[in-house]
Amino acid sequence: MRLYVLLIFLLLLNCEDKQSKSNQNTKVQDSVAVKSEKATATNKAKKREYPKLTDKNAMDFFLEYEKENPETKVRLTTDYGTIDLELYTETKFHRANFIYLTKQGYFDGTQFYRVVKNFVIQGGSSDDFKITKKRKRIGRYLLPTDARHGFTHSRGTLSTPNATIDNPYKLASPYQFFIVQQPGGASFLDGDYTIFGRVIDGMDTVDKINAVPTDEGEWPLKNVYIWKAKIID
Repeated sequence: MRLYVLLIFLLLLNCEDKQSKSNQNTKVQDSVAVKSEKATATNKAKKREYPKLTDKNAMDFFLEYEKENPETKVRLTTDYGTIDLELYTETKFHRANFIYLTKQGYFDGTQFYRVVKNFVIQGGSSDDFKITKKRKRIGRYLLPTDARHGFTHSRGTLSTPNATIDNPYKLASPYQFFIVQQPGGASFLDGDYTIFGRVIDGMDTVDKINAVPTDEGEWPLKNVYIWKAKIID
């Protein structure tokens, strides 16, 4: 009789153990399901705020963006000091583009990659893979030349280089810019490039960058970084 009772007890214990393991498996599956739901929510949260820009949609995008983002002043923090820029409202596409790239953090970590003595410093690019990834995320597009406002390439002028691809219409690269350092200016550039701003403070920094040693390709021997670009009042 005692043996019979003992066998029944062991049988019940075994059933409870199986039920317990079954419950644990259910809980693990539920936990995985919760994690999956959280991952889905996170991916939705990372959805793009702005479209990827192309030659087809960039102009329409900036036409709307410039109305909602009227800022005109940007500070560049470099290895040699700060440069404060004022952007012209007359060149609305170029101003909007520069403000957009600033707010997207594009210029952070780029370089003044070309220095022509007593002429210009050119920035906004880099051979860093992170900058390439930023461009890929923002998009590939060009800006139209807008040289009809009577601005001239005086010392301290902010202007856009033309794209290096086959470019009969002299479309401008949206990611790069140059600042005229030449005393007396460089009016011979007028008409070919879009002037969209000027240096309002920090020409001493521009002069320091223009004085750095370069190789034969006008690339500084030591990288000159733009560590931060931010909107200022």
